[in-house]
Amino acid sequence: MLDGREDQAAGLRRLFRRAPPQVVALYASGRSRARNAILAAHRIADRAQRVLIIDEAEGDAGLASALGVQPGSDLLQMLDGRTLLASVLQPLPGLLGRVPAAAAALALPLLDDARRSCLFEAVRLLHRHAGFVLIHADGQLADNPSAFVNAAPRRLLIAEASASGATEAYQIVKRLASSGAGSVDVAVCGANGRADAAAFFASLDGLVRRHVGVPLAWVGEVERDDLAAGLGRPVVAESVPRRFDGWATLPRATRLAQGLGGK
Repeated sequence: MLDGREDQAAGLRRLFRRAPPQVVALYASGRSRARNAILAAHRIADRAQRVLIIDEAEGDAGLASALGVQPGSDLLQMLDGRTLLASVLQPLPGLLGRVPAAAAALALPLLDDARRSCLFEAVRLLHRHAGFVLIHADGQLADNPSAFVNAAPRRLLIAEASASGATEAYQIVKRLASSGAGSVDVAVCGANGRADAAAFFASLDGLVRRHVGVPLAWVGEVERDDLAAGLGRPVVAESVPRRFDGWATLPRATRLAQGLGGK
């Protein structure tokens, strides 16, 4: 018998696995979490992908401020008949748009069958125009995913190559592991070139293997690689770029990441 979270996600899971679009739950770490998430969305869009962001993160954890838009009408408000679906979608330059969905994510387990079906139909209509759907979620709540996140086929972590980015990335992966995530895709941003990005990932991957056990998959460097292509590949346990052996050769942010092993 399915538990409540699985039961609520079942309808969304069927919808999210009808590609296109490709649906990915998106988390970001670092001093500029929101900007890092937006950068990744634009990089995916640059590859001729129409990117829709379903933003379920609340308040300061959401993307509205960094995008320069108002918080907007939540997807849930469409169910009372006073808000049109077109009014919920916030068009964005370079992207298909943003849909605020924090209230919808929280309320979904409480909806009756009719309202739940209405919500699913709204999401289906939004999907018709998208090539890629990013469900932006709060990393602090990664151990208690919503039905939207729980139904997404993949989880993508945008890890900032900094001390705070390393700390938060590790904590997010730990939370995802406790929620039952089988693997996590990782893209690195803010690195000083390819070697720095690869070293940062290798450090994080080694730490996670030792202390968490969830496989990480290298998707690439946000600023330089085709993230859409990386997310199009099957998830594999061994997807690690060249490792850098020698502590002294690692950048400072990477050495700090390795120092997280005791946390």
